[in-house]
Amino acid sequence: MKLAIEHDTIYRYDHPVRRSIQYLRLTPRSSARVRVLDWRLELPARAKAGTDAYGNTLHVLTLDVPHADIHLRAVGTVETDDREADVETDNRLPPEVFLRDTPLSLADAALSGFAAGFAGAVMADRRRGFERLMVALAEHMPYTPGATHAATSAAEAFAGRLGVCQDHSHAMIACARRLGVPARYVSGYLATDIEHVASHAWAELWMDGGWLGYDASNLCLAASRHVKLAVGLDYLDACPVRGMRVGGGDEIMHIAARVVSSAADQ
Repeated sequence: MKLAIEHDTIYRYDHPVRRSIQYLRLTPRSSARVRVLDWRLELPARAKAGTDAYGNTLHVLTLDVPHADIHLRAVGTVETDDREADVETDNRLPPEVFLRDTPLSLADAALSGFAAGFAGAVMADRRRGFERLMVALAEHMPYTPGATHAATSAAEAFAGRLGVCQDHSHAMIACARRLGVPARYVSGYLATDIEHVASHAWAELWMDGGWLGYDASNLCLAASRHVKLAVGLDYLDACPVRGMRVGGGDEIMHIAARVVSSAADQ
């Protein structure tokens, strides 16, 4: 399946920003399941390209002149494997690295108790056991835009019984790690019949010598409609855009992502 992707991030400020730096994880990497056919970033200045500690493609954009807004645009085409969801042997780091807890993905007593209820199922069949956990998690905290924010932790979202893809991913990761299974956060894109207002996120869990993606927001395993941008311990490691600035006052951020399959264009 070929997917055409457009992703715009726009910041506008009350007052000119004196200096800013943006860390951009906006470039997918070719893998066994995804082939990047073409990809470009349209930025207000040249960015320095490199690779971060998790193997993600990282661009660092520094603006040293006053600016009232920033427009970041990623455009490209990828081709995905149409096979059913399966593990990916994307093993740049030992999987045990992804047993580390973070403030965003730490299981409290309530989440630990929820995870413990699926310990037997996971031990009997890791893949199916986590599928059951994913369904129960989505029922406990239905997808509710605006109910949480970027700094909401898995424990907070679970207690509030509401969330979005970021919260579902953090909660899945927290449960997996509590059960002794390495898990990591994935940012990326999902092709649907409607235009997304933001990028997507899901969790990858270690099993059978590779990583298998669990998309709790859509109650499915990550497959041909999912395109990975970055991985990390949590959202802060893998979010498409993260930065800091000097000056500017209040800001307004607008994000729009559009993913269209070739079949949808016909």
